[in-house]
Amino acid sequence: MNPLEAPQISHNKYNLGVADTSDFRNGLAFNMEGETYIILEFQHVKPGKGGAFVRTKLKRIKNGSTIEKTFRSGEKVDDVYLDKRELSFLYVNQGDNEAVLMDLETYDQVHVAMETLGDGSQFLKEESKIIGLSVDDQFLTFELPNFVELQIVEAEPGIRGDTASGSSKGATVETGAKVQVPYHINEGDTIKLDTRTGAYIERVNKK
Repeated sequence: MNPLEAPQISHNKYNLGVADTSDFRNGLAFNMEGETYIILEFQHVKPGKGGAFVRTKLKRIKNGSTIEKTFRSGEKVDDVYLDKRELSFLYVNQGDNEAVLMDLETYDQVHVAMETLGDGSQFLKEESKIIGLSVDDQFLTFELPNFVELQIVEAEPGIRGDTASGSSKGATVETGAKVQVPYHINEGDTIKLDTRTGAYIERVNKK
């Protein structure tokens, strides 16, 4: 398995029971007012006057909506028992614009809206490995590999002698995604990309 294609799994399940604001991290799930939320963003704030607090952006699991909420520093929440599972990307069901994944433990197929996987999903190819976080067999969110290696299937011609720093041209990788690459990259080359930004990292030498 190419190590670039699979996020690292340090454990399968984790649970704090009760967490406070010092435990906040992106991806933390907890119960609040009878619903499950997951932290998308958070910021610890220490004003000149008054008590410290944490400003958060939360995703409501029930319907996918987002809210902003402020917590007092040290405020406690009921952490949710999470199951961390490795999944394999199989293909995209174009008609429903959803990804079909396979749970590598149970071999069950999981159907997920492409938008749920985020912009980085355009760089996933068959058998790419991703991590799914679930509660009671309901997936809350997914962790895509930060970097992938993909082959260039189409590239604009380079301009001879153009080596200006920062110059680039358009290209298409094997998943169909459009990217910007340096002028020396050609069709057939394999490149390393950052799935979070779509940025070109380097050309990969294949033996």
